[in-house]
Amino acid sequence: MATAAALTELEQEITAPGEGLDRLRLVETPFVPEVRLHLAEDAIVWWARMEAAAGRPLAAPYWASAWAGGQALARYLLDHPGLVRDRRVLDLATGSGLVAIAAALAGARQVVANDIDPYAVAAVTVNARANRVDVTAQAGDLLDADIQVDLLLAGDVLYDGEMAARVLPFLRRAAAGGAQVLLGDPGRGHLSATGWETVVSYPVPTTEPSVDPAPRPVRVLRPA
Repeated sequence: MATAAALTELEQEITAPGEGLDRLRLVETPFVPEVRLHLAEDAIVWWARMEAAAGRPLAAPYWASAWAGGQALARYLLDHPGLVRDRRVLDLATGSGLVAIAAALAGARQVVANDIDPYAVAAVTVNARANRVDVTAQAGDLLDADIQVDLLLAGDVLYDGEMAARVLPFLRRAAAGGAQVLLGDPGRGHLSATGWETVVSYPVPTTEPSVDPAPRPVRVLRPA
């Protein structure tokens, strides 16, 4: 029910007339122009307006920005479609759905984009539609679950220590179970120096709120 309501709200936001910092716009992703996303002109301003309209606190709209780790991971998939083609893919903590959409564009057989935020799940739906790809948007917390996929993708999921303490063991278990795991990380300081190897590093611009948009190094990693 929450996801359906969030989808209705986002569809209304997308089609509503007007411009300004509190609007969503369909734009090319800076480092991955093959993918278009409905992003906030200013996510914090948009968040404030939506909370005022709802009359209650809402989860921070992480899905309304293109995070650097996700951009690096999406770029890598599109540049190396053989990693994805005909495979079952899970994009963990998907946010906008950027990485999932890139996997679908690269030829994945099945793509599931997972997030705990109903608005993120709704954003995946509208963004996949805008890019004309088939992505299954899934709500819920998977971090204590066992999963069966060929490729597990996680872009910019280590945003605080508490989250890293849950995500990293989950990624390890998935890798031990046979999944190929790729992590996009902009260096927030929550990843151990051991146990991971760098596949590639990119200078990635960002649309994150209140962050210098100048490119910064972002790594795509896999378990060592």
